[in-house]
Amino acid sequence: MSGLIGKKVGMTSIYSAAGKNIPCTVIEAGPCVVTQVKSEEKDGYKAVQVAFGDKSDKNVTKPLLGHFKKAKTSAKQKLVEFKRFNREFELGEELKVEEIFNEGEFVSITGTSKGKGFQGVVKRHGFGGVGQSTHGQHNRGRAPGSIGAASDPARVFKGMRMAGQMGNGRVTIENLEIVKIMPEKGVMIVKGAIPGYNGSTVIIRK
Repeated sequence: MSGLIGKKVGMTSIYSAAGKNIPCTVIEAGPCVVTQVKSEEKDGYKAVQVAFGDKSDKNVTKPLLGHFKKAKTSAKQKLVEFKRFNREFELGEELKVEEIFNEGEFVSITGTSKGKGFQGVVKRHGFGGVGQSTHGQHNRGRAPGSIGAASDPARVFKGMRMAGQMGNGRVTIENLEIVKIMPEKGVMIVKGAIPGYNGSTVIIRK
């Protein structure tokens, strides 16, 4: 499952050959640097560790700084391991978007969704509220209503849909089509939306 690390730039739309307007997301995919090549003999499994995004040396721990210097690269923001590449890589090699992906391929993109704080059941789970404001119902329009517990089982079951933290979680969107790749800018455009705010780091996998 090969891939790259990228940054969400924002959303746009393009027109298909049939004249249909397609909502798309622009991603700055790479360039990524190979910071470690893992092998069966030494590590017990085969993988390629890649890094993305520059970072100041003063904000990196000394062991990690030595790890980057071994790969002859500057300090990076994000490290991710990928497996099942179709070729061998050298330490310090730079990976570009046009080398890994092709237009028309389908990819899975992982990111952190936008955090929406503590939300009620109407926004978080799509509840309809208690109902109409008749029969003495005062400001109950967005309340969760009964949660179903009585003397038996005398407890609330785990997983009950209630108010709580919404968003700010790891989300993967699968089967997103690569509509266009622009090698000169290191940018890829995928059909549809991906998780996260503009400028957030995402992981793109084949």
